[in-house]
Amino acid sequence: MGGQSKSKKSNKSRRKQKSRSEESGLIGLSGQERVKLKMQEKAKKKTAEKYSVEQLLEKTEECMDNFDFEMAQLFCQRALDLEPTNLNTLDMLGNICAELGNEEKAKQISFSYYMFLRAVALSPEEGHSKYMYLGQVHSGMEAVQYFGKGIEAMLNAFEKQTPAAAAAAISPDDPEVTNKDISVAFCSIAEIFFTDLCMDDGAAEKCKEAIDKALQYDPENPEALQLMASYLFSIEKTQEGKEFLMRSVAAWLPSMQKKTDQTPREKQGDGDSLENVFPPYESRITTTKLLIEAEEYEVWLQ
Repeated sequence: MGGQSKSKKSNKSRRKQKSRSEESGLIGLSGQERVKLKMQEKAKKKTAEKYSVEQLLEKTEECMDNFDFEMAQLFCQRALDLEPTNLNTLDMLGNICAELGNEEKAKQISFSYYMFLRAVALSPEEGHSKYMYLGQVHSGMEAVQYFGKGIEAMLNAFEKQTPAAAAAAISPDDPEVTNKDISVAFCSIAEIFFTDLCMDDGAAEKCKEAIDKALQYDPENPEALQLMASYLFSIEKTQEGKEFLMRSVAAWLPSMQKKTDQTPREKQGDGDSLENVFPPYESRITTTKLLIEAEEYEVWLQ
């Protein structure tokens, strides 16, 4: 009996320690604020699983057309949670806040964007993050120019790192720039030539060049492999495109299936490491469409 009592006390102690660890980020908040914050985090995860940013923005516009700005703010905030650097969403949310009379929040939303512009003006040759942010919130050639400057800064930092450090996987002790960072940046440029600038002279060649660079720095980047598949399908090289598509899917689908089969405790343990393997949501949607086009229905159903 005494041993059981000690065991129960030990278990209670461990549960208390776990509880304190989980709530360490909530210090200083009232009970009501903590509950609200946890509910918001759960809502973000559910939203990401059910709706795309485009769908949320469509709902936002519908509410604005009906002058329901409070509901529009909810949809728009959810979209911003999914893509914090989406300039269209930032502008829309700023306008909604102004309509609701919240001028202070409207100013704060625009503040981060102008701070990045200020950072570029003050230190144009150092740091790549500001350029990647500005590339994400712009479109067309303006976005390409920002991404290009970001890649220049990345490559400068990359050259100063040891080969082993530069190739390291993502972790808190990682170097400033990894092979995958550079690969993803080139994917961003390729995507623009696939969409905004697809009708420009030489767009196909520039797109292919950016994809080749992306694969040069990370040959197993699923996003780069999928972009190459899209490119090859677009020039009617279907068989080659299918090969790249299946390589892309093989790079992340098993990890996603593993995550689906995990228990809640297992997901909490290595969820972040698995998330780093997955390509962006938009890329996965494109992969789904390409699988249908390639008649790979069994893989598509997975």
